[in-house]
Amino acid sequence: MATIKDIAEKAGVSISTVSRVLNFDESLKVTAKTKRRILEIAEEFDYVTVRDRKSRSGQKIGILNWYDSEKELGDPYYLYIRLAAEKRCHDLGVEVVRIDFDCDEDTARKLDGILAIGKYGRSDIDNLMKLNEEIVFTDFSADNRCDSVVIDFKESMDLALGYLYGRGHRRIGYIGGREFFPDRDEVSDLRFKFYKEFMLMNDIYHESDCYFADFSLKGGYRLMKEALEKPDRPTAFFLGNDSMALGAYKAISEAGLDIPNDISIIGFNDLPGSKYMVPSLTTIRVYQDYLGQAAVDLLLESIGSNREFRKKVVIPVKLMERDSVSDNI
Repeated sequence: MATIKDIAEKAGVSISTVSRVLNFDESLKVTAKTKRRILEIAEEFDYVTVRDRKSRSGQKIGILNWYDSEKELGDPYYLYIRLAAEKRCHDLGVEVVRIDFDCDEDTARKLDGILAIGKYGRSDIDNLMKLNEEIVFTDFSADNRCDSVVIDFKESMDLALGYLYGRGHRRIGYIGGREFFPDRDEVSDLRFKFYKEFMLMNDIYHESDCYFADFSLKGGYRLMKEALEKPDRPTAFFLGNDSMALGAYKAISEAGLDIPNDISIIGFNDLPGSKYMVPSLTTIRVYQDYLGQAAVDLLLESIGSNREFRKKVVIPVKLMERDSVSDNI
């Protein structure tokens, strides 16, 4: 079994730095690159902290996913987070109960806490907190009443767009999705927010280069076909997730165009199959496994500490440079 010393040696940092990163010490001052490196090695070694190796027998948490089974298969991003969370619970001896918004109060009272995966509106949060005050939101920052585990969307978009910009692209299209809370209010998409911010800052924003549907393969296919109908199209596109990128690949191929010689593509999430696409997809890696694991750890820590303040854990991302982007000279 791997130890903190093993991780520290491979990462080239001190044992105390590894320990503080793995325990989400917010006072630790290290670069995102260093934190990302430590998390990658810990994941590679399948490391579990000594504290978490202790039995948690008898604890029970509810997992709520805003995606149903059909949506999970269409966009497996949240599926991977849920599976990672459930595996973490299994490894720690914590019982998992899958719940939905129709969960009754008797069931909720028997739970030590709730892990909510996905996006939730204010009324949803209010209703959840009536069921159980120990809640961790995953991939969504609710408010100061609840803990959360999120990714750094600004860093993500700066990495993706900065990479395209550095390769000479100035017309960079955006193909993304629209999402809605269970109460039907629209979710503010931070990918598009920081895309627009980057493009405006560099004076290259064109509203006509932005397309929206749902975050699915079909959505990416339909929107790319629409974009390709325009004679004056961008030289590169950012896709809201890798499922959409796969759909875009199909549309581009059907149009007789080549990736990356005719159009450069960059995705988001780095799903397991993305490196096997032809050409292999350049994308932003989101550590979905660690999002799920960290959410479970944070929930159990909160249950055990009865602390009065809330925590937000930010998981770093990484640019996976592959073959779907070329220089625009």
